[in-house]
Amino acid sequence: MDSITRRSLQTSLLPALLTASALAHGDQPAICKQCAEWNVTQKPFRVYGNTYYVGVHGLSSILITSDHGHVLIDGDLQESAPKIAASIRKLGFRIEDVKLILNSHVHFDHSGGIAELQRLSGATVAASPSSARVLREGHLGTDDPQYPGTRGIPPVTNVGVVRDGETLRVGPLELTAHLTPGHTPGGTTWTWKSCEHERCLNIVYADSVTSISADNFKFTRNNTYPDALKDFEKSFSTLDALPCDILLTPHPDVSDFWTRVEKRDHGGGTDALVDATACRHLAEKARERLKERVAAELK
Repeated sequence: MDSITRRSLQTSLLPALLTASALAHGDQPAICKQCAEWNVTQKPFRVYGNTYYVGVHGLSSILITSDHGHVLIDGDLQESAPKIAASIRKLGFRIEDVKLILNSHVHFDHSGGIAELQRLSGATVAASPSSARVLREGHLGTDDPQYPGTRGIPPVTNVGVVRDGETLRVGPLELTAHLTPGHTPGGTTWTWKSCEHERCLNIVYADSVTSISADNFKFTRNNTYPDALKDFEKSFSTLDALPCDILLTPHPDVSDFWTRVEKRDHGGGTDALVDATACRHLAEKARERLKERVAAELK
């Protein structure tokens, strides 16, 4: 992948909040009642070290920077792309220096802006095998629990495939992919370290692991994604095991991010963002919601 090298390692969440109605016909766009609220402009800011928040207020986009190029995670809505690019510039960085764009999952509220951000930056895009296919085609596969009830996205070119446990590098930056499927078949959690002075923290961008679906989809019995429950359990175990100092999520409210940022900015310091138990608690809550969903389906 050009200047991006890899090495193997040994080694969400609130629903996507869509109130889009199920599609009456496959070629009709879904309605997103939350999009305007999600897409409210957010002033960009440093999270920790070389990690910055550049997304809109209701949808996260994360920039990790270096002198040899930057990495961007998630493109939010299609209409969010200009705001993300403007936020990167406002921080003093160049969108053209983004060398790699990553994705949590391929629903339109997290991947809709990727094609435009790639056009602006010239970056390579990397995603799990399932997600890479959706990014290239511009629409969900029938194996997605929310199919067909969400919008499509502008198709993305030059999409590389990343495997579970792989580390991608841009200059000194190292980000590791942890496949966390269930919410979508290709969901991916990303981890890296950011440092300030001598203190380095483990940052986790945990993908959604909630059991939300189209009305006609059953996690307990379906022909399109039969491994969904097994995939969820794998994802919960992954989150349980990750070193997790600062938790970020595609929907910032899911990880109570704005509350933590407010505490930090009002005298709490960096430690207001730090919670080594956050990833485990995220998995615990998602487990309970999945149990409730399964029980309801089996009634």
